[in-house]
Amino acid sequence: MPKYRQAPLASNTLPSGIPYIIGNEAAERFSFYGMRAILIVFMTQHLLGDNGELAVMGKDDAKGWYHYFLSAVYFTPILGAILADGVLGKFRTIILLSIVYIAGHFVLALDETRWGLAVGLGLIALGAGGIKPCVTSHVGDQFGQSNQHLLSTTYGWFYFSINLGAFISFLLTPWLLKHYGASVAFAVPGILMLIATITFWAGRHKFAHIPPQGMRFIKDIFSKTGLATIAKLAVVYAFVSVFWALFDQTGSSWVFQAQQMDRVIFGYELLPSQIQSANPLLIMILIPLFAFFIYPAIDRFFPLSSMRKIGIGLLLTAISFIIITWIQSQIDNGQTPHISWQLLAYIIITAGEVMVAITCLEFSYTQAPRSMKSFVMALFLMSAAIGNLFTGTVNFFIQNADGTSKLEGTDYFIFFTIVMLVTTLLFILYARLYKEKTYIQHQISEEPK
Repeated sequence: MPKYRQAPLASNTLPSGIPYIIGNEAAERFSFYGMRAILIVFMTQHLLGDNGELAVMGKDDAKGWYHYFLSAVYFTPILGAILADGVLGKFRTIILLSIVYIAGHFVLALDETRWGLAVGLGLIALGAGGIKPCVTSHVGDQFGQSNQHLLSTTYGWFYFSINLGAFISFLLTPWLLKHYGASVAFAVPGILMLIATITFWAGRHKFAHIPPQGMRFIKDIFSKTGLATIAKLAVVYAFVSVFWALFDQTGSSWVFQAQQMDRVIFGYELLPSQIQSANPLLIMILIPLFAFFIYPAIDRFFPLSSMRKIGIGLLLTAISFIIITWIQSQIDNGQTPHISWQLLAYIIITAGEVMVAITCLEFSYTQAPRSMKSFVMALFLMSAAIGNLFTGTVNFFIQNADGTSKLEGTDYFIFFTIVMLVTTLLFILYARLYKEKTYIQHQISEEPK
C-alpha cells in the first residue's frame, strides 16, 4: 500500500495540504528575495578579495553577474522537473534540493569573496530553481475536477504568499547588511529557508503525491500531444521572456537609478535597495483588487481570457519603462527627481506582473498534459532565464574598455522600452491564433484505508 495518498480527494473545498505549501512558499521567498535584495549592493560595496581587502565590482559587471545568476535560477527548473516528473516525484525532489538551497545561503554568509559568491549563488541557483516548478505544480496536483474552480484563487494566494515573504525581506535584509554586515544579512535568509523546508515536510501526510512517471514521462514529452503542447507554449513563453528582461531590472538598474533620487518619504530616507519592497506590497494590494473588482469590470465589456490578460500586462510593462526613461532623462539633466516617480512606475509594472506572471502560473498548469506538469512549469520559468540572459548579455556587451557604456543613462532605458513595445504588438497578433486545452489531475472519492 502506498505510504502517501497518490491522487487529490473529490471535494468542493480547499485541499488540506495547501496551507503547508503556502507557508513554505512565504518562508522560501523571504530567503530568496532577502538574498537577492542585497546582491547588487554587496557586489559593488562589500565584496572582498582573497586578502580580505575590498575588491568590489563596477556597476555593469555587477548587473551582468546579477542577471546571469537569475538566468541560472530559471534554467535549473528543467533539472528539477525531470527529477520530479520522471524519477523522484515532486515531494522528494523539493526536500532534496531544499537542502542544497540552504547550503548555498550559508556559503554566502561564511565567505564574502568572489569565490564564495560564485559557489553560494551556484548552489542557490540549483536549489531555488530546481524546486520552483515542483512547488508550483504541486499546488495544482492537490485539485481534482470537483474543486478545480478554486485553483485560480489558490494560485492568487500562492503568489500573495510569495510577495508577503518578499516584502518583509526587502525591508529587513538591506537594514541587516548596513548595520550588521554581509554575514548576518545572508545568514538570516538561510535560516528562513530551513524553516520553509521543515514546514513543507510537516505537510507530507496532507498532500496528494502524484507518482513519478518514469519512462512514460519521456514518451509523453515526445508524443504528438506533448510536442504540440511544447511548441505552442514555447512561443507564448518567448514573448513572456521579454517581460522578465524588463521586470527583473527592478533589482539592478532601478536600484542604481534610485541611488540618484530624492528618497526621503515622511521624513525617513529609504535605502536604494529598500525601494524594491514596493513591488511585493503592491502585489498584496493588487491581487484581491484585480480578482474582485478589475477583472469582473473588464469582463462586462469583453471576455478576459488568459492570453488577453498577458497582452495587457506586457503593455503595462512598457508603460512603466517609459516613466523610468523619463526619470533617467531628468537625472541626466542634473535634476534629482523624487522617488515617488519610481513608485508610480512600480505600481504600473506590478499591475503588469499580476496580469502576466500570475496568469501564467495557472495557464501553464492547466495547459500541461497530466504527466508533464512540472516540466511545462519549468518551460515557463525558463522564460525568466532567457529574459535575464538577454539583459545580462546586453550589460556585458555595452561595456567599453575604458569603463564607460555604449548605452549610457536614458539610452539604456529607451532601448528596453522599444523592445517591450515591439514584443507586445507581436504577442497580440499571436494570441489571436492560440487555442487552449485544459488538463486536470484525476481524483479519488476518499482517503485510502
